[in-house]
Order: sequence, then C-alpha cells, then structure tokens
Amino acid sequence: MEMKITPKSEIETRITKLQQKLVEQDFDGTIIVLNSDMFYFTGTVQNSYLYVPASGEPVLMIRKSLRRGKEESPLKNIIPIKSLQEMPAILNTFAYTSLNKIGLELDVLPLNLYKKYQKVFPNTDFADISPMIKEIRAIKSPYEIELLRDALSVINKAHLAVPSFLREGMLEIELAALFEAEMRRHGYSGCCKMRAFNQDLFLGNTCTGSSGIVPSFFDGPVGGSGVAVTHPHGAGWKKVHRNEVVFIDYTCVVHGYTGDQTRIFSIGKLPPKMVKAFEDALFIESEIIKSIKPGTLAEEPYLLAVKLAEEMGYKDNFMGYKEDRVKFIGHGIGLELDELPILAKGIKTPIMPGMTFALEPKFVFPEGAIGTENSFVMTENGPECLSVTPEVIFYVD
Repeated sequence: MEMKITPKSEIETRITKLQQKLVEQDFDGTIIVLNSDMFYFTGTVQNSYLYVPASGEPVLMIRKSLRRGKEESPLKNIIPIKSLQEMPAILNTFAYTSLNKIGLELDVLPLNLYKKYQKVFPNTDFADISPMIKEIRAIKSPYEIELLRDALSVINKAHLAVPSFLREGMLEIELAALFEAEMRRHGYSGCCKMRAFNQDLFLGNTCTGSSGIVPSFFDGPVGGSGVAVTHPHGAGWKKVHRNEVVFIDYTCVVHGYTGDQTRIFSIGKLPPKMVKAFEDALFIESEIIKSIKPGTLAEEPYLLAVKLAEEMGYKDNFMGYKEDRVKFIGHGIGLELDELPILAKGIKTPIMPGMTFALEPKFVFPEGAIGTENSFVMTENGPECLSVTPEVIFYVD
C-alpha cells in the first residue's frame, strides 16, 4: 500500500469552508496546531502552526520538518519558524495585521500554551474554534469515504485471518499481537486518535470469556484487563479456552482515517444464551439502521436501542455490565475515533449525508462480552455499511 498525498482540491475545499465560517462568526482568522486538524487542513502533520485568515491564503509555519511539510502539503505559503514569538512578525509580512479576534482549538489546547498565545498576541481576543472545525470535519467528502473503505478492507483481512492462528491455550495478548500484525502488514498506520482528554486507546480490544466483563476507564462498553495496571484495557494474560466468546474489537487506521469493527469467534461452540445475545445484537442493529434517515437526531438511535434491549431483558447487560454501562450506541469516525455524530441521549445533532459513524450494540455478561460493530456512511437514502466482513460467529474447530 503506497502513501497517499491529500489532493490539492480537497485541501482547498476544506479551507474555503473554514473561511466561510470564520466570516460568519466575525473571526479575523484562526491558528490551528492539533495534529488531526493540521492534517485535515494542510495534508501534513509536521510540527507546525497553521494560520487561516478569514480571507486570503493560509500560512503554514513549520518548526520541523520543513522539507517534508513542503513535500506533503499543497499550500502555497509554507515557511520556517523557530518559535511562537516569531508568529506576529511572520503574519505581518503577509499583511495579516488585523488580529482582533482569533480562533484557537480551546477544547484541546493546554492552559499554559493558551497563556503563551495571550502574551504573544496581547491585543487579541481568542475564542474557541473547535465546534466550527468539528462541524466541518463531520461531513466527509467522497475522497474521505474511500479512505474509510480502505480501512475497513484492511480490518476485514485481519478478521478473516483469525481462524488461521486462533488456538486453545494461547494468551489473549498473543492473539492480539497476531491480529495487530495482520493489520500492520496490510497498511495499518497506527496511532488511533481521540479528541477526548485522557481517552488513551492503543489499537483495539481482545477479550476472551470472563475477561469481557472486566471494566475499564475507557469510555466503551467492553473493557478488558490489559497487561498492566498502567494500561488497564484490552488484551491481558488470560488464556483462550474452548466454548467461550473470543471478542475482537479494533480500530483500523489507514491513511489517517479510522474504521471501527467488532467480530466474534469461538473455539468449539458457544452456549445458547450467548448465541441468542449475538442474534439480538444484530436485530437491534438492523432496527436502528431501518430507523435512520437524513436529519434523524443523533439521540434517536440510542433511545431506540435502549428500548429494544430492555424489552428483551438486557437492562443490566446492554453496552456494559450494570454500573459500568456506557451512555451511547455509536460514535463518529474519521481522523479521530470520537467525531460527530455521537449517538447518545440528549445529542440533537442531525445525522446528515456524508457523516460516518460506527454502530456497536453489545452485551456484557459474567461469561463474557458479545455483540457487533460496523462502520457506516449516511447517504441521501439512509446508512450504507462500509464494513464488509460477514456478521457471523466464526467457529474454529
């Protein structure tokens, strides 16, 4: 798989959308530094500052590596910078002297860095640009959707390969390593990004049998013990046994874009209770998909899922176990794993064509975790599934 450079037309369209919103909200411009936003608007993630004026050409100021930044980004104005203190003078050379109201990514920018910006720009009022950026990034272009298809193609290869290396007695961490290696050899670029503070995620989650009920700090329905108390999530030191759920839930990042998918495996057969729960998860997923149309509010799929799960008798098991249940049924995907829309109670964001999201109805029992997860794109006709792996329990003899 070759490295891809973001087309110039993609970058120009994104910049134009941002500038339109800057004008609408009376910003003179915005400074962007977060890697995921930097890549979206420039095509590179070098150590940089990006200034986007409300009108005119953006200026990409790179600390390291200038050479690589120029190779990767199609922007016209790409120049070196040694420190933040140089920025006002640099912007002045481009005639950007009106800096009364400037946007910053205040949802992620540390307070100490914010104070530095205040010192460097003492006469500037700073405001949060993050809601504007999230809204723009939520609607994916056809180019972005194809990158997500690439990601789901890679995770499909890895999931289909599991029966070739899943064996009784192997450690969860060994199974996870083999699965991750399969994705890496097909192009997984690593580093699944999340915007939420302290929501560290390695690559994904492998849980077998009773480890599926082990809770985690991570805001997801299934935790796992992890291999150390410093990383208490995902695969641990438990051995894989026969006739138990092997739950493999992973992200797949290809060319920066994150697909998300869960599939279920078992050596031998699963108890009828777990098989029924799996079938019920598929039913909830299908009912949600049938209910979503362009403009559907993001909370509606969640409310429907909870209603169905409770009617089936899964009140204590749906999206986690008892007090460790999470309050969502799906989440946006793209350059980050927690983009818009978030399918949760109280979220009134309309699900519009071009939005991409993962849907993950899951159940957690003392015997283990089971369910499904697929990635979707909203179209004018409703959700289209980007995942291509069969939604079945893969049995291994």
